[in-house]
Amino acid sequence: MRGYALGLLALNLLTLLWGTTFVVVKGAVEAMPASALVFLRFLVASLFFLPWLARLPRGAWGPGMELAFWLLLGYASQAIGLQYTSASRSAFITALNVVLVPLLLSLAGRRVGRAGVAALLAFLGVGLLSYDPNQPPFNVGDLWTLVTAVTYALYIVRLEVHAKAIPSLPLTAVQVVGTALLAGPWALWEGGLSWEVPWGAVLYLGVVATALTTWLQTWGQRHVPAPQAAVLYTLEPVWATLFAFLLLGERMGLTGALGAFLVIGATLQAIRRSPA
Repeated sequence: MRGYALGLLALNLLTLLWGTTFVVVKGAVEAMPASALVFLRFLVASLFFLPWLARLPRGAWGPGMELAFWLLLGYASQAIGLQYTSASRSAFITALNVVLVPLLLSLAGRRVGRAGVAALLAFLGVGLLSYDPNQPPFNVGDLWTLVTAVTYALYIVRLEVHAKAIPSLPLTAVQVVGTALLAGPWALWEGGLSWEVPWGAVLYLGVVATALTTWLQTWGQRHVPAPQAAVLYTLEPVWATLFAFLLLGERMGLTGALGAFLVIGATLQAIRRSPA
C-alpha cells in the first residue's frame, strides 16, 4: 500500500508539471520548428541520465527504445498540433488516451473493472473542460493531437509492462536518450538548429517537464496499474486550463468548471479500489 500511495502522489505531481507544458510549448513553437524543440528538449534531459547508461541492466535497451519511439511520436505530434490549436483544446484531445488505454487493454483480454467507468466519466469531464465554441469544430492541429492521444495510450500500456521488469532510472535513461537520438535526424532534416532558440523554455521543458516527469511516470507506474494511471492523467487538462487562463488569457466558464469537477471525481473513483 505504501508503494501504491507514493505512486499516486508521483503521478499527481506529474500531471501538474505536464499541465504547464502546453503553454510553454505553444510559445516555443512560435519561435522554432517542433522538430528542433523536441530534439533539444530531450537532449537537455539526456544529460541527467548519462551516468545510468554506463551500468544498464541486461535487456534494457530494447524496451527503452520501444518506449522512446512512442514518446517521440507523442511529443512531436503534440508540438506540431499546438501550432494550430489552443493549449486547453490540445490538453482535451491528448486526454482521449484515458479512454483508449482501457480499450486497448480490454482488446488484449484484460479486465479493467471500475477504471473503465471512471475513464468514460473523465472523458466527459475533459470534453466539458476544454469546450471552446469560438473555435472551428475540427482543424489540422486537432488531427495531429489525435495522433498524440493514440500513441500516448500505447506508451502507457507498454510502460506498465516494462516498468515492472526494469528499474525506473535505467529505463528512464534509455527512453530519454533514445528519444533524443530518434529526434536528431528529424531536426537536421528541417534545418538543424539555425533558428533562434528560446533557451528558457527549452531548459524548463528538458529538465522539469521531461527528465523529472519521465522518471516520475516510470517510477509511478511500477506501483499504479495502467487503467488507473490513465485516469489520473486526466488531471493534466485541469492544470493546463488553469495555466492557459493565467498566462494566455484562455478562459474557463461554468461548463469548464463542471468538466474539472467530473475529472477530479473520476480520478477519486479510479483510485478507490485496492492496488492488488
